[in-house]
Amino acid sequence: MVKIRAYRTLENALRRMGFVYVAGCDEVGRGCLAGPVVAAAVVLDPDRYIPRIGDSKTVTALERERLYVHITRHAVCWSVVAVDPTEIDRINIHQAGLRAMQRAILSCAPLPDLVLVDGGKAFRVPDLPMAQRGVVHGDARCTAIAAASIVAKVTRDRSMLELHSHDPRYGFDRHKGYATREHLDAVARHGYSDAHRRSFRPPTLFDRI
Repeated sequence: MVKIRAYRTLENALRRMGFVYVAGCDEVGRGCLAGPVVAAAVVLDPDRYIPRIGDSKTVTALERERLYVHITRHAVCWSVVAVDPTEIDRINIHQAGLRAMQRAILSCAPLPDLVLVDGGKAFRVPDLPMAQRGVVHGDARCTAIAAASIVAKVTRDRSMLELHSHDPRYGFDRHKGYATREHLDAVARHGYSDAHRRSFRPPTLFDRI
């Protein structure tokens, strides 16, 4: 129970201050060689508690799928946005992550009146019409951010499975686009696919090629 209370303390305090729709926002896929970067924004219903929400990196794939269903069914609102590799290469991964988060937040209906973003105090999503606050290790400290991380992670994993079904040479179903040895070996053999980010060029990849 201590962990659950810690997760909800920040959001509950903000609601007591008068913020009605408190959104959590997070993105996944920043460090991948292939596939989109995906951001989600979630406003949880304080009257519909969803147990076992946690940082998506610490939750099993099966549990993430279960939580995804509960979050998307019971949240006040939620939105998820993907930025594809072409756009990532054009504007860089940092800007692509910010753009995905901004689009996800602004796609929520109703719009949140405050957004909690996974990141430090200096981290800011640009051009938002509402207040925002960066939370260090937010996906491990805030329920709404953890919920957003789960929605983003499940959405991105599903997209990587779809990419794998069209081109199984790279093993996207296993590593989800991250720079594993298997993935680097596949790129060395086959080159980049349309799903790969051309601006991501790990030195180890060139060593292999």
